[in-house]
Amino acid sequence: MKSSDLLIPTIKEAPNDAKIISHQLMIRAGLVSKLASGLYSYLPIGLRVIQKIEKIIREEMNKSLAQELLMPVAHPAELWQESGRWEEYGPELLRFKDRHERDFCLGPTHEEVVTNIAKQYLRSYKQLPINFYQIQTKFRDEIRPRFGVMRSREFIMKDAYSFHIDEASLGETYQVMHQTYCNIFDRLGLEYKVVLADSGAIGGDSSHEFHVLADSGEDAICFSDQSDYSANIDRAETLPQGEPEPPKQTITVAETPNVKTIDDVCQLLNIKPKTTIKTLVVDGDNNSLIAIVLRGDHELNTVKAAKIKGVKLPLQMADEEKILQQLGCSIGSIGVVDLSIPIIVDYAAACLSDFVCGANEQGKHLTGVNWGRDVSKFVAADLRNVISGDPSPDGKGKLEIKRGIEVGHIFQLGTKYSDAMNANVIGEDGKAVNMNMGCYGIGVSRIVAASIEQNHDDKGIIFPESIAPFQLVIVPINYNKSSRVRKLADELYERFLSQGVEVLLDNRKERPGIMFADSELLGIPHRLVISDTHADSGNIEYKSRNEIDKIEIEFKAAIDFILAKLA
Repeated sequence: MKSSDLLIPTIKEAPNDAKIISHQLMIRAGLVSKLASGLYSYLPIGLRVIQKIEKIIREEMNKSLAQELLMPVAHPAELWQESGRWEEYGPELLRFKDRHERDFCLGPTHEEVVTNIAKQYLRSYKQLPINFYQIQTKFRDEIRPRFGVMRSREFIMKDAYSFHIDEASLGETYQVMHQTYCNIFDRLGLEYKVVLADSGAIGGDSSHEFHVLADSGEDAICFSDQSDYSANIDRAETLPQGEPEPPKQTITVAETPNVKTIDDVCQLLNIKPKTTIKTLVVDGDNNSLIAIVLRGDHELNTVKAAKIKGVKLPLQMADEEKILQQLGCSIGSIGVVDLSIPIIVDYAAACLSDFVCGANEQGKHLTGVNWGRDVSKFVAADLRNVISGDPSPDGKGKLEIKRGIEVGHIFQLGTKYSDAMNANVIGEDGKAVNMNMGCYGIGVSRIVAASIEQNHDDKGIIFPESIAPFQLVIVPINYNKSSRVRKLADELYERFLSQGVEVLLDNRKERPGIMFADSELLGIPHRLVISDTHADSGNIEYKSRNEIDKIEIEFKAAIDFILAKLA
C-alpha cells in the first residue's frame, strides 16, 4: 500500500490524559481515535494490527477444533436472571430497556447466551465434547476507564466455551486450550507468564491467567525462584508460620491521643509496623460483624477475605456508625482483646508475640499483647497479599513479584451455568446430565496495548513482526522530484507485492526525517531507503527497527535479503 492511499494521522505529542506509554503511542501513531471515555475507534493502521492478532487466534483455535460462531452483544435480562448474575454482576453490567420496556444488557461476556445455545441444540453425550468461540465486541461499564484500550469500556475479545459430559472431559479440553493459548502468545512474539488465578465473577473452580510481563502492568504476579509455581497476587497463597514465642511482656495500656493509623502508632511508640496488628471490620451475614486481623505492615487480600465463611458478599468494610453501635469503639482504636465478634487472624499476625493493637477505647492502644494468654478465641487463615521473599507455597524457593498485563484467562466452570439454566444432554445410561463447561478468553484489543508496553523505545513502537501493521516500509527520498528514485522505488514496491510482502511505500511529500520518524513510531520491522545517491551506487540502505546501525546492500539483492529476514 502507498502512504498517499492510507490514513496515517501521526502526531508529535500525546494528549495530556494519556498516562502510560501504550496509550500515548497508540494515539501518536494514529492507531486509535478517542470517541468518549473508554471508547475508541480503530483507525486503518490500528485495525491492521487487530486483524493480524485475530488471524493468529483463529488459526490456533481452529487447530484445536473449536468452532467459530457469533453471538449478539445485546442480551435479554431473562437469561442473566436465570443464571443469577443479573444482580450479582454489579454496575459494570450496562442494563437498558428497549422500546417495549423489556430489560436488556450489553454483554460483557457470553456464558448465558452460549449456554442457551447449547441447551437448544445439544441433546446427546455423543455430541460432546464441543467448543464454540467468537471474536466479538464486549462492553463493561468501568467505573474509571483508563490507560487507553488497556481498560476501556468497549473492547474486542475472543471468548470460547466448551461443553462436556463430565469433569474428566473438561480437564482434557482445558489442557488443550492451555496449550493453544501458549501457541497463540508464542506466535504473537510476546514474553508472557501463565499463573494460577481466581475465577472472580465468572465463577468456577480452576483458572489460569496469561500475563504479558511489563513494568506498567496493573497486576502483580508471583512466581518461585526455584520452581514452576506462579500465581497472581489474588491467588498466591501464604503458609502458616509456626507458633508464636512465649510472652515476655505484660499487657499495658498506652495513651495514643488522635492516633488512628499504623504509621502514627509506630511513630508515637517508636516501634516497627511488623510488631503491630491492624484490625479491620467487615460486614457479615445477618447484620453481623467479623474482625480480620493483619500484621501492621501487610495488606489485606480482598479476594481471600471474601471467601471467609459468614462474610457478606460483596465484601465491604463496616461503616463507623455500625461499629460504634455494636462494639462501642471507633475505627482506628479497634483491638482483639475482649473483642465480642468472630476474629480471623492472618497466619503472619498469628505468630506474633508481645504485639501492639487497639484497646477498643478512643485514644488508647495496648502493648505486650499475646495470643492465647490475652486472646483465646480466633481462627488463623491466609488473608494477606504475599510479598517478595515469602516462601513459595510449593515449598520450593521464595516468591518474586513482577508486574503483568492480563491478556488471557481460562476457567473450568463446572456446572455453574448448566445447573442454573438446566442445560443437559442424555448420557450413555439414558439419563439427563447437566453439562460441564469451560470458558476461555483473550483480550484482543488489550494485546495491542500490552505488546507496546513490552516493546517500545524513545522513538516509538517496536511491534513483533507477527503483528506489525506492515512488514516493510520503503522510504524513497525525493520520490516526487527524482524520476530515478521514483522508478526504483516503484519497481521494488511491485516486486515485493508480487512476493506477498506487506509493504508500505511512503510516497508522501515530506522531509526524510519525518518519514524516518513515522516508520519508527509505527513500529514497522524493516526499512529500505532509496535516494539519488543509491541510484548512482546501485545500493540501497537497510535498517531493522530493532537495531541501531544501518547497512548498505545491493539493490538487486534487496528482495532476497528481505525475504530471508521474513522467513
